[in-house]
Amino acid sequence: MKQNEGSEEAIKRWDAFADAYSKNHTEQGDLHKEVFLNPTLFSLMGNVKNKKVLDAGCGEGYLSRILSKFGATVTAVDYSSRMIEIAKGRTPKDLLIDYRQGNCEDLNTIENKSFDLIVSNMVIQDLANYEKAFQEMYRLLVDGGNFIFSILHPCFVTPECGWEKTESGEKLHWKVDRYFYEGAYEQGLGDKQKMLFFHRTLTSYINTLIKTGFVLESIVEPKPSTEMLKKYPTFEEDFRCPDFIVFKLKK
Repeated sequence: MKQNEGSEEAIKRWDAFADAYSKNHTEQGDLHKEVFLNPTLFSLMGNVKNKKVLDAGCGEGYLSRILSKFGATVTAVDYSSRMIEIAKGRTPKDLLIDYRQGNCEDLNTIENKSFDLIVSNMVIQDLANYEKAFQEMYRLLVDGGNFIFSILHPCFVTPECGWEKTESGEKLHWKVDRYFYEGAYEQGLGDKQKMLFFHRTLTSYINTLIKTGFVLESIVEPKPSTEMLKKYPTFEEDFRCPDFIVFKLKK
């Protein structure tokens, strides 16, 4: 466990991992975003044309580019300066996306009530101070605006989790442990990189959102569609337990 580590260390690791991470992203993101997260996010967002949208934790910018092509006015922030460089380099000049380096825990350079919609895709678990991030998202939304975010499912992706297997490698069941631990932990990504994530219980997430002032409109635990299973049959195992959870909230 890395309980004393904070967002500064997470930023450092994402800066170092940014190039390798971005290589695995097409214009639909990585494979898990294509199969699970994109269909869910866009079904919850609905029509974004002419909306002012914040991509909160944009990474290499694939979601910002899709939103811009759909007619949204997009501001995109990420706490990794290298991610912002990559996002700018991947964005055609005709997509007028306002990319900014910034930590979602403190976006004080952006005025109150600047956005109709905020989307944060697989970011909140990378932030040490999620309470402050939720407060910032609330501040930046217009009254009646929506905040949609996806995270690793805290009930199943815990600081100690993984497949229990037979000696021959057959997957028996998915095990979880240390669910009630709240704080930093390391998670392997890529070949050698260990990223810093921050685990909280589902209770902590929901109660903090309510305390912040949000109204919960929807929760989705994404599953692969029939169409995606035809394209990627190995995702059949994801009907055994969810990897992700997506929230839609209203101010």
